[in-house]
Amino acid sequence: MRIISFLALPLLILACSNSDESPTIPTVPAEEMYFPPLSNNAWETKSPTDLNWNESEIQPLLDYLELKNTKSFMVLQNGRIVIEQYFNGHTATSPWYWASAGKTLTATVIGIAADEGQLSINNKVSDFLGSGWTSAPLEKENLITVKHLLTMSSGLDHFSHGDCVTPDCLEYNADAGTKWAYHNVYVKLQDVVAEATGQSWNDYFTAKLKNKIGMTGTWIPIDNLSIYWSNTRSMARFGLLALNNGKWESEQIVSTEFMQQATNTSQQMNKSYGYLWWLNGKQSYMLPQSPLVFQGSIIPEAPADMYAALGRDDQKIYVVPSKNLVIIRMGESADGTNFALSDFDSVLWEKISAVIE
Repeated sequence: MRIISFLALPLLILACSNSDESPTIPTVPAEEMYFPPLSNNAWETKSPTDLNWNESEIQPLLDYLELKNTKSFMVLQNGRIVIEQYFNGHTATSPWYWASAGKTLTATVIGIAADEGQLSINNKVSDFLGSGWTSAPLEKENLITVKHLLTMSSGLDHFSHGDCVTPDCLEYNADAGTKWAYHNVYVKLQDVVAEATGQSWNDYFTAKLKNKIGMTGTWIPIDNLSIYWSNTRSMARFGLLALNNGKWESEQIVSTEFMQQATNTSQQMNKSYGYLWWLNGKQSYMLPQSPLVFQGSIIPEAPADMYAALGRDDQKIYVVPSKNLVIIRMGESADGTNFALSDFDSVLWEKISAVIE
């Protein structure tokens, strides 16, 4: 049968060349997006060979990650696992903290509540928490909306009181919407959700997001904050939801409109910040704990369309729509304490690019 097929091929080409129409070259359909099942730990894989990746560069990437105190590293392409590696005694079932990468979980749940009509991001925070949730003058407190907390533009003091978010620590610094400053006051959004929905934050989060995409993990209170802990695959599931604009298989968990707003410039002070997501490829950026504006992209070595959930001590969710990639890094700080970004991001992306390009 194979011989007949090859003999027939020249006749087919000749017939096409004598036709008035050019021969049609069949196209290879794009690979469908894959979503791992909710009920078990099965997860389809994809070989780097099938993707024509530079396999000789994978081991140097993994060696660098191990050297830099990494506990887990995972790469999804179209939802399938291409690389999954654990280091230094960490395993696939070991929990680790998301730190500020978990801010994006809170932003997503705000989007869900907004989609359901439970709140509007333009509502005043005091509509839910009452007056006096800060120590700012009442007229200044009433300027602060849910959107200002999503975009780090509340105008509340961000240097004097560390992670404290009690009213006496939330002092007026500037009018809401006039200044960008990284601040853990975002955690008040969890209280907003609880008040708006009449459910506890954890119950609403679990029902509307966590269970919908098969995540495991838990919120752990630390001082005034709420930190999410999970295994690496749960973090990857959330990254996959983000890659698909809030859709999991056939269900729209959070609206595409909200996700597009969340992953694009949200205010003009820091063009590289969305709704608690960091954005690559913008003309300028600001960093936590600094009032300065820097020119260029946050990670020039990464694709311009990448956006990221970034947490203290190098917790990472990188999402790259142009390549259908989700990349996860969990672990201890690579080079010393940092709030979100460090030189580690740039070197890591040089090594990732050597593999995938």
